Amino acid sequence: MYYFIVNPNSRTGKGKKIWNELEPLIIEKQIDYQVFFTEYNGHGSQIAKNITQKQSPCNIIVLGGDGTVNEVVNGIQDFEKVVFGYIPTGSSNDFARSLSLPVNPKKALETILSPQKITDTDIGVLRYGKKTRYFAVSSGMGFDAAICLAAFDSRIKKILNHLKLGKLTYAGLALQQLVSFRPKKMTITVDGIKKHSFEKVYFAAIMNQRYEGGGLKLTPQARTDDGVLDLCVIEGYSKLAILYLLPTAFSGSHTKYKGVHIYSGHHISLSTETKTPVHTDGEYCQVQTSVEAACAPKKLPVITE
Repeated sequence: MYYFIVNPNSRTGKGKKIWNELEPLIIEKQIDYQVFFTEYNGHGSQIAKNITQKQSPCNIIVLGGDGTVNEVVNGIQDFEKVVFGYIPTGSSNDFARSLSLPVNPKKALETILSPQKITDTDIGVLRYGKKTRYFAVSSGMGFDAAICLAAFDSRIKKILNHLKLGKLTYAGLALQQLVSFRPKKMTITVDGIKKHSFEKVYFAAIMNQRYEGGGLKLTPQARTDDGVLDLCVIEGYSKLAILYLLPTAFSGSHTKYKGVHIYSGHHISLSTETKTPVHTDGEYCQVQTSVEAACAPKKLPVITE
């Protein structure tokens, strides 16, 4: 049995159109399946929770963007009892990009229905306040989280998606947010030993994979199966310099510049003196003064070929 969780509104309604194209192919192959459509923010978590409480083991297939992946992952009750498939239909699709998954929906479906390889993939765990939330791609504190908040209900995002230019969404919003964002003083601890304090941090991105923000290769050496999280900190720049720096992250060449710091470890802690925006996989987690992150004890089996 395949359980499809579909976000019909991903990329301004493209999710629904893609599902309508794929469903006849599933029926033609006489595949046993059920489909569930997300109807509101957080619904994907509830659907996944209901499925995995009743059916174990099971195949869960997400059709949507990175935010839908995040919701579903946060609803799964036991990673080891799920085989996870992904058909990317979002604006950034960094989960698919890092795992080299097919971006063509029909090719992605073919791979899922006839899997050749399943990869046990790390999932990050972010703790903030009294809450805990999983992330599949990345979590961040600072400027990148402010962009995610702006993207949640952005006219720019809707317009660019409609014009099939969704990849430019985060670049446009970055320019918009850069004007008002104030860098933060931040203290960083890696594995309880390495302490680093910076006076003017734009963002600290805790990476489970190499990419975030629609293709920014923030941590080029990150792996999805090593039980370690990577961290990219950008600090000390003027706002004008940030404009020149960020585009270099698409190739991963930003790491050679002063003010860009890369760390890796099993446990990462970030703290600021003032409340700062936080996100997991682009999903806004309000403003916080401290967060902690590590990999979940169990890995998620993901269909990759």
